[in-house]
Amino acid sequence: MAPTAKAITSPVPDAWYPTLAVVMLAIGLVLTASFFIYEATSSKRNRSLAKELTTGGVASVFLGFGSLFLLLSAGVYV
Repeated sequence: MAPTAKAITSPVPDAWYPTLAVVMLAIGLVLTASFFIYEATSSKRNRSLAKELTTGGVASVFLGFGSLFLLLSAGVYV
């Protein structure tokens, strides 16, 4: 191993973990709510598969990263 090896560090400061968790989870929950409202209020003929996949995918990404930062802020380093 090289004697000048650098330690691995996070690209995001540790102090930002709780804030990022709350913001990303809030955005993910709002998008999830809008997805469910869209599904409940639109008829089967008016639904758009592209809109459903986009909304569901973006909500999933925000909820995933929000959960990651929530675990990191709690001290569970995954």
